[in-house]
Order: sequence, then C-alpha cells, then structure tokens
Amino acid sequence: MSYTSMDPIPHRHWWRLPVGPDEKIWIAVAYAWCLVMLVWMVGWFFVGNQNQAGEAFKVTLDGFSNKSDQMIDQYQLKDASGNLMAEGETDVPVVQVPAGGNVYIAAHQFEWPIIPVLELGKTYVFHISSLDVDHGFSLLPIVLNLQLIPGYDYVLRFTPNKTGVYRITCNEYCGLGHHLMAGKLYVIDTAHGVVLDGKGGVKGGEIGGAI
Repeated sequence: MSYTSMDPIPHRHWWRLPVGPDEKIWIAVAYAWCLVMLVWMVGWFFVGNQNQAGEAFKVTLDGFSNKSDQMIDQYQLKDASGNLMAEGETDVPVVQVPAGGNVYIAAHQFEWPIIPVLELGKTYVFHISSLDVDHGFSLLPIVLNLQLIPGYDYVLRFTPNKTGVYRITCNEYCGLGHHLMAGKLYVIDTAHGVVLDGKGGVKGGEIGGAI
C-alpha cells in the first residue's frame, strides 16, 4: 500500500514507504518547471527590457558628495524673481542639468537631496549613490529599481520619453524614517510648452507621466 499527502501515515519511518503515483507526477512536474525557469532566467537577461545597462564604480563618500554639491551650485534653477527654487519643508533644490550632463543623486537618511528637471527625449547620465546606509532607488511608474551601496557610484544613462512628474522612493529599509524617503523628478518639454508650474508639478501641452 502507498500513501499520499492526503492520507495519514501510521508508519513511524514514513520515508521508507513507497511513493504514490500522484506524488510522483507532482514531483516530475515541479522538477520540469524548475528546469524551465532556470533556462528562462538566463534567457531573460538577453531579451528582457527591464535590465539596466549601467555600471558601478567605487568612489569616496566625500568625493561623491562634493560633486553633488558642485552640481547643485551650478545648476539650481531660479524663479521669476531670481530666487533659488526649492521645495518641501527641507528646501530640496530643484536642479536642471543640461542635456547630456551628469546628474548626481547622493541619497541619505531620509531624503533625496535634489529634484532633477529633465527635457523630454534628451539623454542624461545619472550617478546615484548613498552617503550613509544601503538605500534603494525606485523610479515610478517606470520599472527601475537599484540598490545603492555607500562607496559605489551606479552610473545609468536615462532618456525620458514622457513628460510629467515621476516619483522616487527608497525600496530598501534604511531606518525608522524609511517611509518618509520620497522624492520626485520632473520631465518637461520646453519646445511644446510643457514647463514647471511652480506648484510641484508641470503644466501645458500633453502630460504623459504619472502625477
């Protein structure tokens, strides 16, 4: 007599009992599926659009922080009155680097240090790192997720294809204030009248991003 997972096993040494035919089928299907997933995991690396074509380089915390500060000093936007643009309770700088330029994001507990402004269809080189503990970089609604490790600069080329406001969140637990670590990124299209509205969003033309 054989036993299955649905029948009681009175025998003390149950592992010596013969396996029922339904259990053999289940094991065979599970094994075959594991082989399929193994092959697909390797194949998806070559055909999947979700793979980030980026590189990581070792850096010093002070050196990366200095580059971020220099970028802010050079490219922080000004409003119509000539005042430096910043948002939120902590006055996060609104920064617009020229197309093709380097955007430095130095994450730290529990804040994203800048609000980047990008032009639609232009390519930018993002340098993303952490200055204290491990963080995660998630750009929504795009499927872009990175782990940020202190001392490493993750370099990624990014070309936005929709205007709007994109959300940046930390998806790696970084401390008690982890839930507060939320930022954003603006994509505008100056040529077609999609510009910042000065109220935490964009206006004009067709807004294609997630608000």
